[in-house]
Amino acid sequence: MPGGCSRGPAAGDGRLRLARLALVLLGWVSSTSLPSSASSSTSSASLPAPAASGQPALPGRCPAPCECSEAARTVKCVNRNLTEVPADLPPYVRNLFLTGNQLAVLPAGAFARRPPLADLAALNLSGNRLKEVDAGAFEHLPGLRQLDLSHNPLADLSPFAFSGSNASVVAPSPLAELILNRLELPAAERQNLSLEGMVAAALRAGHALRGLRRLELASNQLLYLPRDVLAHLPGLRHLDLRNNSLVGLTHVSFRNLTHLESLHLEDNALKVLRNGTLAELQSLPHVRVFLDDNPWVCDCHMVDMVAWLKETEIVQGKGRLTCAFPEKMRHRVLLELNSSDLDCDPILPPSLQTSYVFLGIVLALIGAIFLLVLYLNRKGIKKWMHNIRDACRDHMEGYHYRYEINADPRLTNLSSNSDV
Repeated sequence: MPGGCSRGPAAGDGRLRLARLALVLLGWVSSTSLPSSASSSTSSASLPAPAASGQPALPGRCPAPCECSEAARTVKCVNRNLTEVPADLPPYVRNLFLTGNQLAVLPAGAFARRPPLADLAALNLSGNRLKEVDAGAFEHLPGLRQLDLSHNPLADLSPFAFSGSNASVVAPSPLAELILNRLELPAAERQNLSLEGMVAAALRAGHALRGLRRLELASNQLLYLPRDVLAHLPGLRHLDLRNNSLVGLTHVSFRNLTHLESLHLEDNALKVLRNGTLAELQSLPHVRVFLDDNPWVCDCHMVDMVAWLKETEIVQGKGRLTCAFPEKMRHRVLLELNSSDLDCDPILPPSLQTSYVFLGIVLALIGAIFLLVLYLNRKGIKKWMHNIRDACRDHMEGYHYRYEINADPRLTNLSSNSDV
């Protein structure tokens, strides 16, 4: 039919147009979705993994035998039987504890690292059985302010241990606190080693410790302080010499320690402080002196010190100072003594006593030698004495004969007649 034939082509054209429209729409959708997916894939590829973005890179690892705290910037290697300083110390360390180990020797550059330990400020090496500290042992530690070498049998402390390995060029040390308490030398080594001289050489070397503020030398059995041992420490503020065996301070000068704030001399063997020492201590503007538990000898030599104690305010707890000798003055408070209480026995001065003792020894030795010579030559001496006796007897017989002749009256008359 014509009507049906006419509707067929029109319906086909409509379907064709719908198909074309669907293809156009499909192409537009695909064209818009592809760029967005590509951009999303590109952006996802450019972003790092979540795990990588969540954890920053660590500044350094912690040595295996140690405990580290990056927040506190502290590393503790305590009682680990270490024989050398760990090589992999983290560069962030500010406080380093290497105590209770077996570090017998501390060589030059023992803390040299790449990168350097520029922030290390406090180093504790106590209780390590440390016997030797070489020159330049603490080089490459520009920020080191506190060093503790206590409780070590230190027998060889290089004079340049705190400066540098090059003895000709002494670099100033950044140290502000040096702790050398209880250097436990064996008795056999103390006979051949002067701990006083060794420590003094390290403190004097090249003015390297001019910036030192605190020095602790407690419990070292020091008998004396070498002359001018403190001369190169003008910035010293705290000096701890307690629990030693110091018998006097005559050869020690405090004159240049104008910043000294505390001087601890407790538990020593001080018997009296002489006028020179008293004047130097009184000239220091900020010092506080601690003198407890010393065996003060309260005799005529104590007069000036007692007068000084009554006037000064720099001695802390001066009311606790008491006499130890002589027996009659034991436990008397120094501040309660008068000049009439302080007298000396009328005995010879010590120097004169020593002279007489020496003279007696010399005379005894001469007498012993003389007796030994007589004993060895006893036969010759006996013969010599017999010869002298015989000579004396012959001489006496001659005198006796002449006396008899002169006494005979007949010979006397004969002599008179002959003259006539």
